[in-house]
Amino acid sequence: MQDGRQDVPVRVVSLIGHSGAGKTTLSEALLVRSGALPRPGRVEDGTTQSDCTDAEKAHGFSITTGVLRLTHAGTDLTLLDTPGYADFVREIRGAIRAADSALVLVSAVSGVEVGTERVWATADRFAMPRIVLVSKMDRERANFSAVLADIRASLRGNVAAAFLPVGEGPDFRGVADVLAADPTDPDLPAEVRSALPEARETLTEAIVETDDDLMTRYLDGEELSTEELRSAFWRAVHAGTLFPVLPVSALTGGGVDELLDLMARGLRSAQERGVLSGVDGQTREPTPDAPLSARVWRVSVDPFVGKLAHIRVWSGTLRPGDPLRNTTQGTDLKPAHLYVMSGSTLTEVPELRAGMLGVLTKLPELHTGDTLADPAHPIEYDPLVLPDPAHTVALFPRTRQDEDRLGAALARLLDEDPTLRFSREAQTGELLLSGMGDMHTTIAVERLAALGVNVDTRLPQIPYRETIRASAQAQGKHKKQSGGHGQYGDCHVRLSPGPGFSFRSEVVGGAIPSKYLPSIEKGVQDAMEKGPLAGYPMQDVHVAVTGGSYHEVDSSDLAFRTAGALAFRNAVEGARPTLLEPVVLLRVRAPASFTGDLVGDLQTRRARVQGMEPEGTVITVTAVVPQAELQTYSADLRSLTGGRGAFSVKPHGYQEVPDHLAKKIVEARKAAAG
Repeated sequence: MQDGRQDVPVRVVSLIGHSGAGKTTLSEALLVRSGALPRPGRVEDGTTQSDCTDAEKAHGFSITTGVLRLTHAGTDLTLLDTPGYADFVREIRGAIRAADSALVLVSAVSGVEVGTERVWATADRFAMPRIVLVSKMDRERANFSAVLADIRASLRGNVAAAFLPVGEGPDFRGVADVLAADPTDPDLPAEVRSALPEARETLTEAIVETDDDLMTRYLDGEELSTEELRSAFWRAVHAGTLFPVLPVSALTGGGVDELLDLMARGLRSAQERGVLSGVDGQTREPTPDAPLSARVWRVSVDPFVGKLAHIRVWSGTLRPGDPLRNTTQGTDLKPAHLYVMSGSTLTEVPELRAGMLGVLTKLPELHTGDTLADPAHPIEYDPLVLPDPAHTVALFPRTRQDEDRLGAALARLLDEDPTLRFSREAQTGELLLSGMGDMHTTIAVERLAALGVNVDTRLPQIPYRETIRASAQAQGKHKKQSGGHGQYGDCHVRLSPGPGFSFRSEVVGGAIPSKYLPSIEKGVQDAMEKGPLAGYPMQDVHVAVTGGSYHEVDSSDLAFRTAGALAFRNAVEGARPTLLEPVVLLRVRAPASFTGDLVGDLQTRRARVQGMEPEGTVITVTAVVPQAELQTYSADLRSLTGGRGAFSVKPHGYQEVPDHLAKKIVEARKAAAG
């Protein structure tokens, strides 16, 4: 079906898990065992099918989602090999949305990690069938029982081992089918024979939990046949009500054949996914003869072909030249060619049918998350939800030519990756690039260089502010005579601290005509642009005009604007000015064993811990932290937790800078100003 064959069932499966769990190595093993590849490539050598970009070969880990195709037992399997680093969440979430089911990899050495829980929660959101793989069973310190207990404690759902390992670590030789293996078989190691009865009982309970009839018979003490249990097992895996666990080693091949069988027989096809619903309540049957609908799940740029829009066809059949409506953007298009991808190879096909993943080229108006539909039957699917950036760097073009080219190159990057953000900080004038972590921005800067734009990066300047801590009053008087009309403006103001900015008049008796009050306010705002301590903008000040005087001839808007600025500057000196710094709400997720290290580290960053939420083997720590203390947190957290932590940040306003730090900041600011 992927090449136009209509009679072959299709399975689109995402490989997801924490970084280092072995997704890419396993995908190579599956390609080789199915006959799609003669020999496996190595991540270390940059020879794998899915890690095919220059950046992936240079860094030795997945950055983009690899699309791989193979056939097993008469079934077309499309594997989406996702990155493990949370920095590349756009690739991970896009691949999960494009698939019908998932393989969740958990290292036999490290167990459930933060990345595991994140992708599990995403798959849960879409009720996605899953197979849990305990990978790297050939490694030293591999411990299937401990990891299985970790999985059941940490990952929500009906999880049970369907296979047991025969040996562990360097002795791992394969797997034993829990339902089929005979506990009295002398060819099985003693430890497997002894573990089988309990494993079968646990798996049986997990199976009958998904079938009311079997549950009744089981509770009545009736013996259930292996055939009945096996049939119910397949139905439950297919429906996503049971998540089987399989030990596997990509390097030795142990468990790989069993995994291929599980995928071909147990995981659902596109047509079996069920009715699809649009945001307006419309529905589509996921069949080739329904009205066409598709979603762009990923956008990439090929140096030779140009922009590639990766689509998942949800319903209908698309042929070259068919008109399409981009219902997200409200535009029309007509693709001239259709392709399928495997590794880095594009193959042109005559049609894309429901369930297939395809690629459209030379359509620059397409973006990640866009819905495509038959113009006669428009529908729009829900957007792809992505988190806010957590790490920011300042960009400094090296040459004038780089500066001229930067805008176009960034537009290309941001179009390809919607989790990147670009902005100019008004206060500092810096060009800021924000991403999900330091690795994300590093790769983005490398991409800019590949596009011919070289930039240096630095930590951004912190946009400090100033405010007042007390009320104060002062007069501002501007009087100038230089022949002809003079300039005269006189006002008294009272400042008081408070959230936001307000300006009001308490003038009585016409001491200042009301027509001059807006000019006084403009003068106050002029003065607030540079505070008295270090010249940072001021905020959270309430201003009241209490009195003043004017001249019938010499008073003017300009004179009162100048007087308003003078009055504010005079008053602020007595209002106990202070320095403010931006703070963020930080959420850190990491294995609970790192709780002490996390909290201790946050305390050194002047954080105010708001709460700690344990979830199985993972802890989530929430804290309010100064932005200045988190500029290197992405790399610091990775070092602190061995790459097993993840975090997010949201702006949380401003707070006062401690006096000893404020003094240093003010001195540095004045020194920089000359």
